[in-house]
Amino acid sequence: MTMIKLIDQLVWVPAAAEIQIEKTWIISSIKKLGVKKIQALAKVASNARRLSYSPYSGYGVGVGLLTASGVISKGVNAEVASYSETDHAEESSITGAIIHGEIKKSGRKFIVAIAVSHDGDTAPCGRCRQIIVEHCDNALVIVADPKGKIRRITSVKILLPYAFTPSDLGK
Repeated sequence: MTMIKLIDQLVWVPAAAEIQIEKTWIISSIKKLGVKKIQALAKVASNARRLSYSPYSGYGVGVGLLTASGVISKGVNAEVASYSETDHAEESSITGAIIHGEIKKSGRKFIVAIAVSHDGDTAPCGRCRQIIVEHCDNALVIVADPKGKIRRITSVKILLPYAFTPSDLGK
């Protein structure tokens, strides 16, 4: 076997069929929740963003998190001067849901959808993606502008393919 054939066998990227299956799941999930609920979640994120504590970067982030029990948990980024200890909005919304008993109500996999509002047209950072996947096998990810207008809708599986999750540990 040549080195090129061996390398070709070892390289992993999502197959087109896998991407299509995920796109179908995203569309189905949007229909199941309804466009109005998704727009409302984006608006919650936008409104939460106004409460962000971001005096150093000026980059406010707000989150609206829909849980399996139907509760919406809000979160914002809260900066500290050293940056490394800054709370991310996604993490604060997840912690808020946990504090309000969502794991007891719905179990570990309680995230249905998460909307993020900020200036940029980007999805949650890598750290936040890992924290999100801790509490779902998959969920909708809605990216909204500061006014709550939806820019993109995707999924955790698209943002974090081939992820190491609690399911890999039998949880």
